[in-house]
Amino acid sequence: MTPPVHATADLAEIESASSSTQSPAAKPQVRLVKIDGKLTAVPVQVEEPLQVKEPVQAAKLVGIVAPERNFETIHVVEPEPAAESKPAEKSAVLTYNANVTIQNLLQQALELNASDLHVHSGAFLRIRINGKFLEATPTVMSSQECERLIMDILSESQLRQLKEKFQVDFAYQIDGVGRFRVNVYKQQRGYDAVFRIIKLTPPTLVDLGLPKEFEKYTEFHQGLMLFTGPAGCGKSSTMAAMADLINKRRPDHILTIEDPIEYVHASKSCNVTQREVGIQTESFPTALRAALREDPDVIVIGELRDLETISLAITAAETGHLVMATLHTSNAIRTINRLLSVFPPDQICQIRRMLSESLKVVISQRLVKRADDRGLVAALEVMINNNAVGNLIRENRTFQIKSILQTGRAQGQRLLDASLTQLVKERVITKKEAIKHAEEPENFN
Repeated sequence: MTPPVHATADLAEIESASSSTQSPAAKPQVRLVKIDGKLTAVPVQVEEPLQVKEPVQAAKLVGIVAPERNFETIHVVEPEPAAESKPAEKSAVLTYNANVTIQNLLQQALELNASDLHVHSGAFLRIRINGKFLEATPTVMSSQECERLIMDILSESQLRQLKEKFQVDFAYQIDGVGRFRVNVYKQQRGYDAVFRIIKLTPPTLVDLGLPKEFEKYTEFHQGLMLFTGPAGCGKSSTMAAMADLINKRRPDHILTIEDPIEYVHASKSCNVTQREVGIQTESFPTALRAALREDPDVIVIGELRDLETISLAITAAETGHLVMATLHTSNAIRTINRLLSVFPPDQICQIRRMLSESLKVVISQRLVKRADDRGLVAALEVMINNNAVGNLIRENRTFQIKSILQTGRAQGQRLLDASLTQLVKERVITKKEAIKHAEEPENFN
């Protein structure tokens, strides 16, 4: 995940805006920040609650730092309550009191179109909206408050694992509201939790802003389809959308193996079996070995984590199954090299041959901030395996695949940097954002 950071703004701009919009009811707040090694008291004007019309515009909570300087927040002197104002249609500030439950906070975060909720001991409750990490409560959470919120949803087995291993991953569902992928862990000040918000039903390609041409990849009946990218880039959602298309269009048996289960797939044209590691199966390898006796047509693997899982996935793809899986790699070439790197030297030649024949497509993606500040857009790299790509994999010349992606746009090949360039030309993203995510940022200067 993206490391937590304070929302930042140019100090001069904010002071100017404050002087022009300050209301008599506003109360002062002082934040001590470290600027060039010295503690400096910076005034922060607390306005009346922000009025917004759309959830994606609600992310206007501000932490102030001097531009281009090293800073460290030391302490916050809390303001007196602001004067009453007309209720906002939606606000990025979550309603919080001593009796609030984690279920209520999650529902509020979902209504604001947040992607994540962070509960941290000794820090502000925060939400992430369109990639921005925002303070969502007016006061710092104590370790006791955080523990009360977190422990309320843990089962006995989850609590036992947390005590023994100091962290636990699981899926949590609020009926009629949503599902949440949860990581609870122990840190110096107490227990923390991060909730990734997941809709109750799988998204569509349209929901994700992905090209319609991706639909043709669901016509594969065997082979390996890989969805890659950094953590939090939406690869699991893309894979779920593709699996849901298959579920709607043909009579197959889809088996998913996940840790934890994210999207719940109702059986449509397909029968869908979903197994969660640690709950319905011991491990990814255990479930994959059993899968070959469960007559699946499509196997969806939450993550290729280790040698055994990767080996079983490639074998399943080579023996007539369609295997869909995610991997934490940034582009197509690194994906292939990562798969090969886990095998001992005496197996590499055989795995190269198997991979060159079974691999169908690699879709790598990044989520990039839109220029209009109204969300994120996917920048994509697509490598479709053809004779040329297969030969390069088999002959250990993966470094030459880039030239095929550069010249094969008509066949559906696409480099990440080419996708970023197109988004800049269409003014969907800024050049600055493109440079942040580019494989070769110097080409954008």
